[in-house]
Amino acid sequence: MLSLLALLAGYLSGSLPVGYIVAKAKGVDIRHYGSGNIGTTNVWRNLGPFPGIITLIGDMGKGFLALVLGTHVGGDTLGLLCGLAAIAGHSWPLFLRFKGGKIIATGLGVLIGFSYQTALLAVGVWLITVAISRYISLGSILAAVSVPVWMFVLDLEPPYLIFGLAAAVFAVVKHRSNIQRILNGTEFKVGKGKKI
Repeated sequence: MLSLLALLAGYLSGSLPVGYIVAKAKGVDIRHYGSGNIGTTNVWRNLGPFPGIITLIGDMGKGFLALVLGTHVGGDTLGLLCGLAAIAGHSWPLFLRFKGGKIIATGLGVLIGFSYQTALLAVGVWLITVAISRYISLGSILAAVSVPVWMFVLDLEPPYLIFGLAAAVFAVVKHRSNIQRILNGTEFKVGKGKKI
């Protein structure tokens, strides 16, 4: 029973729409601007760095806390499952009719909780990709795909590798529209956004 409650708590914490709340505090429904996404990138692009950073910290915190809660209740495997529940909650939030974000920040929060080395390496991939391509979405996709690779290199145990593979697949699926826009040459680039 405690395990199920922990999973539910993980999902509900993930469902907390931080970006939406931050934007609403400024009188903006972020779903009607830019990409319509409630995540860090869209908030930052349209409202500026401070709201974007608050969104990033909040979304990462959801994943981190879900992992910690699950690990405390039932050990490492339950912690990973609660982390996945938080990622699912962020992607399909109960409080926004199941239309949420693209999991990168929440997934990073989970990752930091059990392998900060992998997180740092993935962030490095993100930084290099964005610096070269100016596509934040491409950086996010490649960073997510690199996670299970880094986990393998760092010799993490199978449950963590499975988490990394699942999160990578999830991230690619959530970025399908971005991939199509990149191929079409219509994807947003760093420096092109306009603040509200």
